Amino acid sequence: MAGRPPGPMSTGHRPDPAHPLAERMRPQHLDEVAGQAHLLAAGAPLRLLLESGKIPSLVFWGPPGVGKTTLARLIAQHTEAEFLTLSAVLAGVKDIREAVAQAQALRQGLAPRRTVLFIDEIHRFNKAQQDALLPFVEDGTLVLIGATTENPSFELNAALLSRLRVFVLRALEEADIAALLRRALCDRERGLGLREDALPASWLARIAEAADGDARRALVLLETAVELSRAERGSGAADEALLEKLIGRGLRRFDKQGENFYDQISALHKSVRGSDPDAALYWFARMLDGGVDPVYLARRILRMSIEDIGLADPRAQQLCLQGWDTYERLGSPEGELALAQAVVYLACAAKSNAVYAGYNAARELVARTGSLEVPVHLRNAPTRLMKDLGYGREYRYDHDEAGALAAGQEYFPERLRGTELYAPTTRGLEIKIGERLAQLRAARGGKS
Repeated sequence: MAGRPPGPMSTGHRPDPAHPLAERMRPQHLDEVAGQAHLLAAGAPLRLLLESGKIPSLVFWGPPGVGKTTLARLIAQHTEAEFLTLSAVLAGVKDIREAVAQAQALRQGLAPRRTVLFIDEIHRFNKAQQDALLPFVEDGTLVLIGATTENPSFELNAALLSRLRVFVLRALEEADIAALLRRALCDRERGLGLREDALPASWLARIAEAADGDARRALVLLETAVELSRAERGSGAADEALLEKLIGRGLRRFDKQGENFYDQISALHKSVRGSDPDAALYWFARMLDGGVDPVYLARRILRMSIEDIGLADPRAQQLCLQGWDTYERLGSPEGELALAQAVVYLACAAKSNAVYAGYNAARELVARTGSLEVPVHLRNAPTRLMKDLGYGREYRYDHDEAGALAAGQEYFPERLRGTELYAPTTRGLEIKIGERLAQLRAARGGKS
């Protein structure tokens, strides 16, 4: 059944003034949706699907307060489908079966209708609950719309994910939130019904900033700000001190167990590797602000010194160890400065992953070549039998040789003779290491 062309569509529903502002201001047609132009603008994927009337099962993935539930409602409204909703926090297989039974009844009725089943926080469903949806998504009994703040490729099983289209929703821009706040402030039917100048423009801008891309949070802050202002002033007037008291310490998007966490540590590591101390400090501060354990950061920073600086500047590893030790002695917040110092040093240091690459190559070589015998001249000979078998007989003690180097002596198994795994860079201390290594390899008769 083809749907109507997207555009202003009234639900005919008058919001209850007792409901929170965020619920009253929930968009009632697509043109009210803030942001998400990459999905809803003319020619964008979701807009084209709505225009065709062919709505597949899908999942909306994005941070809180960006319109996942709202879009699910609007899709059901636009396609004239029955809208059922479950929360994965509370629902189980029994609730899924009841929803399926209702959908089957609607599908087989005198006036057949499609059913959109919206599951909020679908990532909280276990495998059995997700599997229970499969046959009914497959045969079209349900149009499943899931909402998740977590990466679907990690949280949904492959069988269900293969039947869903994933749409990524983005955090709202401050300009989008500011426009939403002005509309909520002035709307007499659904909003607060005040004049636009009831709150200073600086207030609206500050709330939009503090909302951190979350429309719901912005509207909660706006509603609370107006109530507090009236309580303290007896009017809608406001002052900056009251605003800061309301907003307090802003909360940035961060989840110690979620993708945001791993994205940010990745950004920190890559900023260090890319020799950008400013960006590295920014991501370091973002993670501390989000509540990450500084000891975790100390461990990761030490890893960076080994993986990305290595022998180009061996002091980096020692500085990171000292920074970690300093943090353990001082604690937060003073000790965090020592970790910040390590971050800046790493970003500015000469870079080399030569040891890291050589180690990985050695591991791959070991896995590929198996248990090759130790050359006889390198074997230890603690017993007479081992000596009689020639263990260690032809070994030349390097300290007894000119330049403390037994020229031509081989240390690899015969099959791997001449293998090179460590290739120093031409940066930092590895310049000198590379020059010395070339001399050593030439003296041993290996490749230079």
